[in-house]
Amino acid sequence: MSENRDSVARETVAFMRSSLSRRRILQAAGIGGVAAVAAACGASGDTGSATASTAAAAPDLSDSEKTLQWSNWPGYMDTNDKTGTRPSLDAFIKQSGVNVTYTEDINDNNEFYAKVRTQLEQGQPIDRDIVVLTDWMAALWIESGFVQQLDKSVMPNASSNVIDKLQNVAFDPGRQYSLPWQSGFGLFGWNKSKLKELIGTDTMTSVDQLFNPKLKGRVTVLSEMRDTMGIIMAWQGNDPSNFTEAQFMQAIDALRTQIDNGQIRSVEGNSYMSDMESGNVVAVIGWSGDVIQLGKNFGIALPETGGTLWTDNMMIPALAAHKKNAELIMNYYYDPEVAAQVSAYVQYISPVKGAQEAMKKVDPSLVDNEWIFPTSQTLERTYVFMTLTAEQDVKYQREFQKAIGN
Repeated sequence: MSENRDSVARETVAFMRSSLSRRRILQAAGIGGVAAVAAACGASGDTGSATASTAAAAPDLSDSEKTLQWSNWPGYMDTNDKTGTRPSLDAFIKQSGVNVTYTEDINDNNEFYAKVRTQLEQGQPIDRDIVVLTDWMAALWIESGFVQQLDKSVMPNASSNVIDKLQNVAFDPGRQYSLPWQSGFGLFGWNKSKLKELIGTDTMTSVDQLFNPKLKGRVTVLSEMRDTMGIIMAWQGNDPSNFTEAQFMQAIDALRTQIDNGQIRSVEGNSYMSDMESGNVVAVIGWSGDVIQLGKNFGIALPETGGTLWTDNMMIPALAAHKKNAELIMNYYYDPEVAAQVSAYVQYISPVKGAQEAMKKVDPSLVDNEWIFPTSQTLERTYVFMTLTAEQDVKYQREFQKAIGN
């Protein structure tokens, strides 16, 4: 990897490599979301140098209203598959007396921002006490004054149990406004038996295999630009953490070719999981926890030329009415045993100190799981996508959307 990568990339990779310990982004909204807005209002898109603006605060009703509203991505909480209940969340409700309305309504960073942007800009509440957004979007919210500063005095776990190198990221020094929820990889997923049937092997290691003509019409890639383009750029020998416009366009050309010739069946977000289960899709560029949750009949691997790495973050929006309740549940999920319980289900990387040790009690078979507690060797094979200026984001999103037919 290049030594000349932006600061947020360096810090995120440094955190992962030192810790040895879903986010799910569907970028279908194109340039109509955050990038266009950021460009229009002159906001910097550089998550490496975000400066927080003061957020509006409403009277905190936590003491009189034992409730909170939490917006998160689908499949990002431990769940009893038979009953549909959420064990760790139910335990918090019973323990604290705070009723939690948990909604899986974040399917895309841009899409979610577009839904609440007008309210945020007009200084109106968005009727949510916690939102979970990816680093680059979290940076924009912090910089724009859309999130409230955390009161660490009521969050002892959160103050002491954040993985060391993730405590002081460039877009939120000292974690004054955000806390990591989970981290994960952009990589390959595939149906083992169908892959072997079509190309003679049940293992996928290269983008060349993904684009094997024998898989024509059975391949899906992510609608999240950063993961799909990052993996293609790395395959072409370029650095997704530090690239030129020409290198980005080289990857766009490769993507457009594979779409136009029918190799790539679709460019999707969440729906790729159901397509894999049905057998319509054999191989994907997907997200680590998603593919693992599909079960043992599906394979997962980082491309030999490198995958992507990201983090999603909990934040309390401006004018949230139950700030203290939100801080209490954020603190609860930074208990290592609770964090291990969540990781055992979602199969993403935990940012909580002690979660790996706690996993010995929760599920000993996962203590050395490479996808939850990756080694430094694994992390050396990943990239954090280069931080883009607002202007770059607009331009690159436009090119990506054109390539995928939007």
